[in-house]
Amino acid sequence: MERAWQRALRRLPQALTLVVAMVSMSVHAASITVYNAQHEQVVDLLAKDFEKQTGISVKVRNGEGPALAAQLIAEGTASPADVYFTENSPELMLLEEKGLLGKVDAATLAAIPARYNSPSGDWVGVTARESVLAYNTAKLRPAQLPQSILDLASPAWKGRVGIAPSDADFLPLVSALIAVKGEAQTLDWLKGLKANAQIFDDDEGVVAAVNRGGVATGVINNYYWARLHTQLGDSATRSAIYHFGNGDLGALVNVSGAAVMKSAHNADGAQQFLKYLVSERAQTLIANSHISYEYPLHAGVAPDPLLKPFNELQPPSIGVEQLGDDSKAGKLLRQAGLL
Repeated sequence: MERAWQRALRRLPQALTLVVAMVSMSVHAASITVYNAQHEQVVDLLAKDFEKQTGISVKVRNGEGPALAAQLIAEGTASPADVYFTENSPELMLLEEKGLLGKVDAATLAAIPARYNSPSGDWVGVTARESVLAYNTAKLRPAQLPQSILDLASPAWKGRVGIAPSDADFLPLVSALIAVKGEAQTLDWLKGLKANAQIFDDDEGVVAAVNRGGVATGVINNYYWARLHTQLGDSATRSAIYHFGNGDLGALVNVSGAAVMKSAHNADGAQQFLKYLVSERAQTLIANSHISYEYPLHAGVAPDPLLKPFNELQPPSIGVEQLGDDSKAGKLLRQAGLL
């Protein structure tokens, strides 16, 4: 007859397996993994505050938005990611199209104006920023600047404009042109830019070159100039930003957003993180960080005073669905020889 100690020994592997499973579940419940393509310092600030508020620890994996989106697609349901937080809506739209995102809680979506959220409720907008033209104030006066971003492809701007076509922030601008002007006209514009422009690795390189006078103007997102100005101070800032008006494509407003992965290990914790990101508390932290220089999308939270008021911007009427997933933009940039 089998003795009690023998039965206990025989059942030990099953017991250990159960304990390991319970520990694993506990770890998942107490933490989330965020694939982050937003400003690292800001997300670190937000993650630490979220941890204090909820007791849920946040593991952050940083990278460029398109690269992280491609990684999530490759990983599929085996991805360790619970949340994807990125700078531009097209990456979120791509993951939405691939069926990789879970639905965002209705209360979280309601905290942000609907036009900045996923049309299907698969992600929520968090902040926004504007495409602008930085210009060197010693080389150009505002009256000499182009009325439209399309003008930068004309011969008059040869050698006088800087762009960073490989920067993730440039892709939505191209997508906006495709949505309004079509692929053929967009390709012509890109070829004109290639003939005219100095090419940089990123928008930081563009705005730094403009400020030192290496190039007269540069296409950037507004926050790059604001961060440079904060770093240098008034005396060393020799540049300014120009806002295109009248709904010009050059005044495109890009939306940063976040999503819960459908395969999230801690979906509840992920939903709590998205709820936190759009809360007045988190949006105020973003606005007061002096790092992000993006526009909070929660009503009533004022942006950094260095920014032009959000309601005074004159962006084109292009929704996130019309902007799409950037796939055509990448194709045209390669055809134009810019990638």
